[in-house]
Amino acid sequence: MKQKIFYIVTFLILGLPFISCETSDDGAMENTEINITDLKATVTSGTWVVALFEEEGLDETTDFSGFSFLFNADGVLRADSSDNSISGAWSITSDDDDSKDDVDFNIFFSSPANFAELSEDWDIVSFSETRIELKDVSDDDSTIDRLILEKQ
Repeated sequence: MKQKIFYIVTFLILGLPFISCETSDDGAMENTEINITDLKATVTSGTWVVALFEEEGLDETTDFSGFSFLFNADGVLRADSSDNSISGAWSITSDDDDSKDDVDFNIFFSSPANFAELSEDWDIVSFSETRIELKDVSDDDSTIDRLILEKQ
């Protein structure tokens, strides 16, 4: 019995450091490492599609199928499909100039209603050259909305 306990304790001491949380090597920047200049350059470097839009636990991604999003350097946001063009605005802001961990990705559409649902000051979860993952935690009920943009 003592030998069995010895093996368990040895495994815990020697083995656990090798069992860790998954790390990502896809070049994604986590929120604590955000360089606003890099993020702006990334988002303005092409067209994007909504890969996921989840609001209050409901997947509403199909509301944006067929649309390409173009983030212009002047803050204009365009969503274009083969038969429709919708204009909005976007910006990236920081509440504290010295802090790179409180950066918001702001999107604004006044209409139509499904596009107005994207209007938030999103928290940046991560970004890479081809993917931007955002979230918004509701002040009312702590639900988490998610928006993932992928480069076309």
